[in-house]
Amino acid sequence: MTGELAALGTALSWTVTVMSFEAAGKKVGALSVNILRLFGGLLFLSIYSMIARGMPLPLDATGHQWLWLGLSGVVGFVVGDLCLFKAFILIGSRITMVLFALVPPVTAFAGWLLLGETLTVQQWLGITLTVTGISMVILIKQASKVKLAHPIKGILLALGGTLGQAAGLVLSKHGLGNYNAFAATQIRIIAAIAVFIIIIPLAGLTSNILKATKNKRAMGFISMGAFFGPFLGVSLSLVALSLIEVGVASTIMAMVPVFIIFPEVAFMGKRLRPLEVAGAAVAVAGVALVSL
Repeated sequence: MTGELAALGTALSWTVTVMSFEAAGKKVGALSVNILRLFGGLLFLSIYSMIARGMPLPLDATGHQWLWLGLSGVVGFVVGDLCLFKAFILIGSRITMVLFALVPPVTAFAGWLLLGETLTVQQWLGITLTVTGISMVILIKQASKVKLAHPIKGILLALGGTLGQAAGLVLSKHGLGNYNAFAATQIRIIAAIAVFIIIIPLAGLTSNILKATKNKRAMGFISMGAFFGPFLGVSLSLVALSLIEVGVASTIMAMVPVFIIFPEVAFMGKRLRPLEVAGAAVAVAGVALVSL
């Protein structure tokens, strides 16, 4: 049950994170948010590791752990999250995270293919319900035709982020073993930052990042998102992965679009289509079925 609780804590943390990053991204852009939140997350993790482990950096990690966790960080944090943050700006955090719920079937298949894991019939049924709920959210019927309810570019970016996250989870599972989850997250972030340090100057985007640091409101959202995302949320996700099957963990984590409904309506004044609410309920049923 500890693994399931860790996955649930991940979903709650990511709810705060995605709303923070959506707000920040609309002010300073997706790339700036992505790189700055990684530095923030690394700072939080280093302080925690110094207190809890007596070392600020994961100096006790093996070459195997650096390789696979580092690769996971590049795939998940650089490729996957950059797509997600751009999708936040185009279609909003809730719709993006509904599409993000496709991570479980993709991850479950990859876990079966690469890690030899298995899922029960009940778990596969739960995943099917999750996918059905997603379809109810992104599709609408007009004039006897079924069409997308949101911009195709945003949906494709969200799907790209989904694939990146699924691949990152599988790579993390392979590299984690019995290693400390918080230290493992540090390795993932360090690898992602290293890639950005190379890419950003080559792309001539250094001035954009520096400009973003001067936007106090955006930096406030980024700091909040960094604490609940790269620090707390990602670390809890690795705890969950170390205790339960990757497909089950990722399905519970996919509850973010359900948790985000209330704050979007109450604090951001957004309106929901009835089918979106129903789709979220179906997705919740799928998550419950998988985790029971």
